[in-house]
Amino acid sequence: SNPTIFDRQLLRVRQQRARALGAETFLIDRVAGDLAERLSVVLRQFERAVDLGTPTDAVRRLLAESGKVATIIAATPESGARDASLRVAADEEALPFADGSLDLIVSALALQFVNDLPGTLIQIRRALKPDGLLLAALIGGDSLTELREAFAHAESEIEGGVSPRVAPFADVRELGALLQRAGFALPVVDSDRLTVRYNSVLDLIRDLRRMGATNI
Repeated sequence: SNPTIFDRQLLRVRQQRARALGAETFLIDRVAGDLAERLSVVLRQFERAVDLGTPTDAVRRLLAESGKVATIIAATPESGARDASLRVAADEEALPFADGSLDLIVSALALQFVNDLPGTLIQIRRALKPDGLLLAALIGGDSLTELREAFAHAESEIEGGVSPRVAPFADVRELGALLQRAGFALPVVDSDRLTVRYNSVLDLIRDLRRMGATNI
């Protein structure tokens, strides 16, 4: 059995709190723009696309504006629509789509919180048609290294031990190997480093809370 690293129910609670507080969207908006730019160079149309787990409608709005996708479906655990998109209640760890039923799957800042990422990638590959496309962005590599080190140093001094307060993230090489293992024909993986500076750690934690990305 796969280890349970993330409390998925707590993740939903964190995301609901973020929406109630007023979501901080600068990161998801940047990622959505990058995914849309990458899609713009693909010389084909997509009949049916699924936005998998993206916490806002940023990706769906840009897909609609691109004119490349006929039908866009939002796949999230909550079936109630917060925008005009078609929506299906689905968890990233258990996809409800038939084999070979989708032309495009996009996902922004969601897959880093999946407990069984290899299993999810295999489900995505099966749901795509043979010439289907996956575009996904997730937090990875040495993200939040400074926060991880600061927590570890402070806890070691005060408590005499260290707790896993910052999630483990996969690096580029690991993600490439996972895509190959899942059976994707032409996997391409790269990284984009974004540096954001804060006056205090409390400002950083405030943004993480409004992103629904605090400790789960």
